[in-house]
Amino acid sequence: MNDVPVKFDAERRANSGLLNLWYPVVPSWKVAKAPIGVTRLSQRITIWRDEAGQVHAIEDRCPHRGARLSMGWNQGDRVACWYHGVEVDAQGRMAAVPAIGRCEVEPGAARNKAYPAIERAGAIFLWFGAPGVEPTPLELPEQVSGGEWGSILCIAHWKCNYRYAAENVMDPMHGIYLHAVSHSMAEGDKVATMSQRTTEHGYVFEKVEQAGVNFDWVEFGDTGAWWQRLAIPYRKNAGPGGSFVIVGMVTPVDETNCCVFFWRCRKVEGWQRDVWRFLYRARLEQLHWNVLEQDRLILEGMLDNARDHEALYAHDAGLVRLRRLILKTAREQVEAEAAGAQAQTA
Repeated sequence: MNDVPVKFDAERRANSGLLNLWYPVVPSWKVAKAPIGVTRLSQRITIWRDEAGQVHAIEDRCPHRGARLSMGWNQGDRVACWYHGVEVDAQGRMAAVPAIGRCEVEPGAARNKAYPAIERAGAIFLWFGAPGVEPTPLELPEQVSGGEWGSILCIAHWKCNYRYAAENVMDPMHGIYLHAVSHSMAEGDKVATMSQRTTEHGYVFEKVEQAGVNFDWVEFGDTGAWWQRLAIPYRKNAGPGGSFVIVGMVTPVDETNCCVFFWRCRKVEGWQRDVWRFLYRARLEQLHWNVLEQDRLILEGMLDNARDHEALYAHDAGLVRLRRLILKTAREQVEAEAAGAQAQTA
């Protein structure tokens, strides 16, 4: 196998988004009765709910003429195109052509890609799989799985490649500089030694001499979806629940845009959870949006090829490990797909 096209295809896959993963695509509240259209991993998708509230997602293209199905109507287990009323079901099959009173397309033939969907932690996750690869189980960190933890989801659209957003989280050292005037990351030493340790699902990148002061560690994990987790110590006047934990995921929109999903979590139950949610909405939420805005401004100001002109040092080991993992996974995927295509034509 020629290594040059494989390397090119792997870089393109890494830049546009890895497959065989669950990605959060929209918050749950955004999908009500009417179908909506989104672009994720450069794929146009329409999402809707049936009468039972079950979420469905298929390619956002009418197989008749190519109009966006998300501009049409919700028909329960199918959507109807606004252009000519053609109905497409949740498996991507043309189910009815009202203009001729019947459907002449062969029964059971799917013309639109269908995406397995799961609703968890206030978000809708879709499986983006390579052909023939079945969805894996999706497990989320305990902080966004209910129980003793309460969480609030925020989502933002950033005009940068998703890799820069993910690498930003794997860089704890930027907190004391970029966010030095924030309400929660103004403390701690501006000089640090960093270390890595492997976990069951990924790795932790952390400061050696400082813990429980600032943004002192970050974790990467792969449990069907790729996620990142960090903790920011909070003073007692910030309400019950101890350290403020953030679970983050980044979903590519295309090669120059992404959606960031951040669950803001505290270990609170019962009335304390209600107190924390009220306090958060009333006093803390805007402060956190201000911090995210600092990240957005930095990342959107970087050139798309910024990684080609870097002078990295030891503090960047956490993001370099993630970068290598993305490229390794991308290469494995394109090689497997090429081998599968070659076997079919043999």
